[in-house]
Amino acid sequence: MALTKHIHILGICGTFMGGLASLARDLGYRVTGWDQNVYPPMSTQLEKLGIELTSSTSTEQFVPAPDLVIIGNAMSRGHPLVEYVLEQGLAFQSGPQWLGENLLRHKQVLAVAGTHGKTTTASMLTFILEQAGLQPGFLVGGVVKPFEQTARLTDSEYFVIEADEYDTAFFDKRSKFVHYFPDIFVINNLEYDHADIFADLGAIQTHFSHGLRLVPQSGRVIVPQQEPAIAEILARGCWSPVVYINDDNAWSVANVEADGSAFTVCFEGKSQGRVEWALLGAHNVSNGLMAIVAAHQVGVSIQLACEALNEFVAPARRMETIGIHANIHVYDDFAHHPTAIETTLKGLRAKVGPNERIVAIFEPRSNTMKAGVHQGKLAPAFMLADKAYGLQAKDANWSLIDEAADIGEAEKWAVESSVAALAERILVEESQAAHWVIMSNGGFGGIHQLLLKALKTREEQT
Repeated sequence: MALTKHIHILGICGTFMGGLASLARDLGYRVTGWDQNVYPPMSTQLEKLGIELTSSTSTEQFVPAPDLVIIGNAMSRGHPLVEYVLEQGLAFQSGPQWLGENLLRHKQVLAVAGTHGKTTTASMLTFILEQAGLQPGFLVGGVVKPFEQTARLTDSEYFVIEADEYDTAFFDKRSKFVHYFPDIFVINNLEYDHADIFADLGAIQTHFSHGLRLVPQSGRVIVPQQEPAIAEILARGCWSPVVYINDDNAWSVANVEADGSAFTVCFEGKSQGRVEWALLGAHNVSNGLMAIVAAHQVGVSIQLACEALNEFVAPARRMETIGIHANIHVYDDFAHHPTAIETTLKGLRAKVGPNERIVAIFEPRSNTMKAGVHQGKLAPAFMLADKAYGLQAKDANWSLIDEAADIGEAEKWAVESSVAALAERILVEESQAAHWVIMSNGGFGGIHQLLLKALKTREEQT
């Protein structure tokens, strides 16, 4: 089969597809792409690589015809560009399938999966391997520090990938990770999510079961002990050795600081090293242990891995401090599930103590949240915040205020139906020193910059 020379990517500005575009270019392909949202930072990153972008739906972008069209999973039937590809009989493939066949088959793949912590854990693992001199390639759903990239190709045999369970494409409804050929398969945790494509937790478990079938006998599956949803998957069939964390007889942690800022790594009950870092929360302690264990499977010493994590900087939008003005610390956090919200706020509360004010600013953006799947769990996740401000999604069939009222927390919540009104209300009502945590898995209508600009002006006027 002849080498594909020109790849055109539909939906190129998504984090995964943008990273794939970068990898394809580094492999020597000419890459062009389309997206309806061509804007920084991904557009800037791609243009610096010499990748031509368009937001036009004109079919002229297919003239002359590319050798292959890669179709992102945000594209669906009925889109004019998809319909053109099908009508003209152009060669097309999904991003995950292309990546698996053209790159990952030739690497030792460390895949990080699970409902929460994939980006952070994959970033930790990448950083540990880099510090160990292994120079891994990677594709992660966030900007990996200190590389300031979401993807990198190297000559190393090791490749770290965030193994997303979301579907592959409109023509392939399997999870992306079934295309990744993992040698080390990390499953951080497993809860119900992505209600737009999975009917229930059992449906997600089926896809994870498919993923386990791809790990060779010489590989490793790394999972937490005492996670019933994961245990059920393993019971369906696993042909590789399983490594457990949070197990006193294997890998565990001890002497954990209340805010998660330090912990000791233990193996078979014996202390092996200590991590003292800038991250917070029990969830990050678990993420860190997962990354250390995964790195150990490819020969990295526990002590070296711990030392690496002491210097680790979380990827963008993971409790990232984006400004400090007028005694108000503003954080950006990629929040999409009640469990993640609760653990993040718990870590911050443990760090700042009971007397400092925490303000949560929340957008229920995911399809799962809008559908009301997390009703009854969402408002309780904010219990450790002193005040919660929410954007009531217009297409949601439930009310944030009603949910808060059900648990006697209505007075804590302030809800508006527009970003402008929400920002204005926050700025009017919040003037004292505090920690503001902006929680959304999207752009939140630019509220971050609205608030930072206003706070800076407030600071200059005092």
